[in-house]
Amino acid sequence: MIRVSVYYPSTEGAAFDHEYYRTTHVPLAQRAWSPISTTVEKGVNGPHVAAVHMTFASMDAFNAAMGSPLTADVMNDVAKYTGIVPVMQISEVVS
Repeated sequence: MIRVSVYYPSTEGAAFDHEYYRTTHVPLAQRAWSPISTTVEKGVNGPHVAAVHMTFASMDAFNAAMGSPLTADVMNDVAKYTGIVPVMQISEVVS
C-alpha cells in the first residue's frame, strides 16, 4: 500500500478555505484519482493548516492515477482555496 499525503504548511498571512477544500477540491481529486481511501485533516495545533491522505494499492496504481486527464483540473483548482504551496509525502504503509 502507498499513502500519499499532501500537507499545507502554516504560512503567516496565508488564507485557507477549509470548507471549499473539504467539499469541492478533495471530491474532485477523488473523482480524478480513485484512491482506496481518503482522509482530510484540519490543523488545530502544529505546523500544518490542513492535510489530505490518500491510499493506493501500489506505486504503479498511484502513478496511473496521476495520468488521469482530470489531474490538471485538480492542480488548477488549488488557487481557489489557498495560496499556500503544498508539500507532498509518498510513503509505503508498513503496518
